[in-house]
Amino acid sequence: MEKNSGGASMENAIELKNLVKKFKTKQKEAGLSGSFKSLFKSKYKELTAVDNISFNLKRGEVVGFIGPNGAGKSTTIKILSGILFPDSGKINVLGMSPQKDRKKLAYKIGCVFGQKPQLWYHLPAIDTFNLFSKIYELDDKEYKKRLDYLVKMFEVEDILNTPVRKLSLGQRMRCEIVASMLHKPEILFLDEPTIGLDIVAKQKIRELILDLNKKEKVTILLTSHDTQDIEHLCERIIIINHGRVVYDGSIEKLQKDYLNTKIVSVKFSSEFKEFNVEGIKIISSNKYSAEFEVYTDKISIQKFIDSLIKKYAILDITISGTPIEEVITKIYGEK
Repeated sequence: MEKNSGGASMENAIELKNLVKKFKTKQKEAGLSGSFKSLFKSKYKELTAVDNISFNLKRGEVVGFIGPNGAGKSTTIKILSGILFPDSGKINVLGMSPQKDRKKLAYKIGCVFGQKPQLWYHLPAIDTFNLFSKIYELDDKEYKKRLDYLVKMFEVEDILNTPVRKLSLGQRMRCEIVASMLHKPEILFLDEPTIGLDIVAKQKIRELILDLNKKEKVTILLTSHDTQDIEHLCERIIIINHGRVVYDGSIEKLQKDYLNTKIVSVKFSSEFKEFNVEGIKIISSNKYSAEFEVYTDKISIQKFIDSLIKKYAILDITISGTPIEEVITKIYGEK
């Protein structure tokens, strides 16, 4: 496999191996006496934020990186972007060490944080864009061309000169992504990009992110507590809990491995009364419809439908997988 000068595979944008990061937190007893004691003898507790994790991201991948609060997601991203130093482990981001080559790497990555805006709050977004063009040392001609392309793509032409404080959350988030993409980064870290947005705005942001990935082949690492973001944007998902990777694979495989069930919704032309078959659970029902949970390790979908047709006349049938949030909740509980 071909490698670049940094020792990383040319196929991979990110390579992590046995990454460990620990923090020491000062412990203090309650009350004035506790504060007085801590002046002379401090006690510390060591916390392992990232515990020996390893994974690779191929160039152009969109990967969901999820876990509960305190799982180690933000710490990992800060290490990948060069903000934090690891205690041990090997890290390659685009063939560079984020810690040794931080300045050089900054020209290759972009970051969007849903709760930590980078746009100047009281100034129009265009002022931040112009500032970033200087920070990233962009050629004026190329910058104007790039800005025009992104502004049209993210449909923010009419709000460029509006103070950021007067923008809706959806408008601000689109401008945040434009700001992060001005220098044509090869990797984009998205941390809760749709937090606080309404359904329509969320869908728009998701479409734009997918379009960006398709057109520019940007590698995207996405963290989100909204499972709809993960389902719509990612084919692969990495789940981290207590600083360890507990799952790394496709969403489809995740559902198959952890919950072998399908949800089947049926509309009948005759009255529905009962249906007792092993491996089937009736979730809800009324006179002419019912929703079933089918345990596919006990009965196949085909056999279930065949049994249903023998007893009832069916108008419509819909089959869906187990909601991913149920799968993830199950994994959190186990790990």
